[in-house]
Amino acid sequence: MAKLVHFSEAASLALHAMVLIAKSDTHINVNSIASEMGASRNHLAKVLQQLVKFNFLKSVRGPSGGFVLNKYPEQISVLEIYEAIEGKIDTPECPLDRKICPFNKCLMNGLVYDVTMQFKNYFAEQSLEDFVTRT
Repeated sequence: MAKLVHFSEAASLALHAMVLIAKSDTHINVNSIASEMGASRNHLAKVLQQLVKFNFLKSVRGPSGGFVLNKYPEQISVLEIYEAIEGKIDTPECPLDRKICPFNKCLMNGLVYDVTMQFKNYFAEQSLEDFVTRT
């Protein structure tokens, strides 16, 4: 079944893992997070390393190691998490990314642009802390 808005598995893993890590009082390892989320350990590990690379998480090695936030949850927007995994959100005027249109006015009437901007603005306004308090 087609979906108008698609949220990749990697982006979903990133957001859910960040909430779990933010709620944890101590380091939480990838096995615990994967078990809690019912996710692939290997896929999750790659996502978490990407979040370390973007400085949202700190990775601690050893038997009592795991992941902890590298910033306060209120300092991290959901948009930043999403874009760390998916890249910057493009906001094209044309849903087909065309410079020349055979019509005087877009048949979609700017809907794709409007929906993209709503999504982007909503995620920019939401902090990780907002998501933590919802759970």
